[in-house]
Amino acid sequence: MAKAQKTREGQGSAAKGAEALLTETAVPAVVESIVGRTGAKGEVTQVKCRILQGFDKGKVMRRNIKGPVRQKDILMLRETQIEARRIKSKYSRGSS
Repeated sequence: MAKAQKTREGQGSAAKGAEALLTETAVPAVVESIVGRTGAKGEVTQVKCRILQGFDKGKVMRRNIKGPVRQKDILMLRETQIEARRIKSKYSRGSS
């Protein structure tokens, strides 16, 4: 038998998440290197960036950026917990 899902009264968890995004401020990060292009048409650039302020200060993470970007640019990130997946390449390094 299927289990019944528990429902919370009042606001749902989605509303709390949206509220948290609106109240938090953006965190600056500097682009250290450009990893490559991704997306269905290559419209997204994957970069490695270093967080400059906040809880994760000094952390280097991988992010996807839409639009023009180059090294030493400052990004304003809404959140610093989620990291982008690595780009899958057709060829692996070191294999012949």
